[in-house]
Amino acid sequence: MKARKGPQKKRASACPSTVFVNQFTDGILDPGKPMLGPVRDGGVIVANTVPGCWGPMITPEIRGGHEVTLPVAVEGAAPGDAIAVRIRSITVTSLAAASGNDAVTSPDRFVGDPYVARRCPKCDTLYPKTVVRGIGRKAIRCAACGEEISPFTFTNGYTMVFDGNYSVGVTLDRKAAEEIARRAAHFSSLPEHSRQHPILTFAPHDLVGLVARLRPFMGQLGTTPAVPMPDSHNAGDFGSFLVGAPHEYGLTAEQLEHRTDGHMDVDAVRAGAILVCPVKVPGGGVYMGDMHALQGDGEIAGHTVDVSGTVTLQVQRVGGLKLEGPLLFPLSEDLPFLARPLSGEERKAAQRLARSWGVDALEETAPVSVIGTGANLNAATDNGLARAAGLFRMPLPEVLNRATITGAIEIGRHPGVVRVTFRVPLDRLEPLGLLPFVRDQYGIPPA
Repeated sequence: MKARKGPQKKRASACPSTVFVNQFTDGILDPGKPMLGPVRDGGVIVANTVPGCWGPMITPEIRGGHEVTLPVAVEGAAPGDAIAVRIRSITVTSLAAASGNDAVTSPDRFVGDPYVARRCPKCDTLYPKTVVRGIGRKAIRCAACGEEISPFTFTNGYTMVFDGNYSVGVTLDRKAAEEIARRAAHFSSLPEHSRQHPILTFAPHDLVGLVARLRPFMGQLGTTPAVPMPDSHNAGDFGSFLVGAPHEYGLTAEQLEHRTDGHMDVDAVRAGAILVCPVKVPGGGVYMGDMHALQGDGEIAGHTVDVSGTVTLQVQRVGGLKLEGPLLFPLSEDLPFLARPLSGEERKAAQRLARSWGVDALEETAPVSVIGTGANLNAATDNGLARAAGLFRMPLPEVLNRATITGAIEIGRHPGVVRVTFRVPLDRLEPLGLLPFVRDQYGIPPA
């Protein structure tokens, strides 16, 4: 494979350098619908995002389980390219949030999938419009017939408020949670075009006085899939629920390969990281949502503290880089210990050791995280390893060794998102056009 040419002088672009986004999909990522933009190659996308998960989950007219921004096309991006997304800032704007572990209330309130095809069990309306009457877990009602309609309830839930610096959160008792529930839209800081009912309306309060640190990141960030797909299902785990599904968004296993894995819930997708996304439709269609104020690896409760917020991204087309799923260049402190770039002292020690045994040259490497997704964690790991082997043109056993001794497998989301991280030789990164990103991210000097 030939090395890519250096930066070429470009003509002035007629595309805007900044695109502002404050509108949202109906929960479906549809490549057949118009995109915003295009934003200039190298330009900036600024978005006001809404909470994912619980709010859309109790709002049946939102079809995807989340509420994400309208996609933005990037100048010149075409299928077979990639788009590098530099996350410049992520800022929480919600004053409070509610979340917790979920359970389905009744199977007659949906068709096949409670995240996607919700229906009213009384008037049989599909994707019904709803109204809020009062507060609590029975507040969501069908606008047509008045039936209580939420397909989800809490098994254990909480309401959390944040300090003024957004450094910590504290969970509240029933009295405080109900006070916030009566002003749920205010405390959620919902943007004007959001259609979700704030989950704060339910006033969950099973955990009281718990303190948590905040470290916000994006649960959804990526590009538009090549087939219409519910936004929360744009990954191999939730996406597996679409295979043979009885609703209108059912897919075949082959069609699921058109996903882009934008729904990762990887907590390293935060300000300062670089995410490289596949382009599977003209323009790419960069979208985002499901901002999390905090989350432990795995999102093991199924949900975390979803919030409204503002996001600033800088996007850059990477021509001819065909990816099956995203690559991530995390902040150094978010890398597994074994994957972190070698310090000067470590490298000197390794050089002395190598020379004493007749090894003249050491590999020049940099860390890369390859995202893998699948119906379960084993399938997701196999997917990530196979993606890495194909992209870097390595035999799979070599990838297994490198991930074991210079990296790790980490859980993004249970049941089926992982990141396969290891140090990759620079001569494998350079032909792919990825060398500038590792140099920027980790300060690796030119050879």
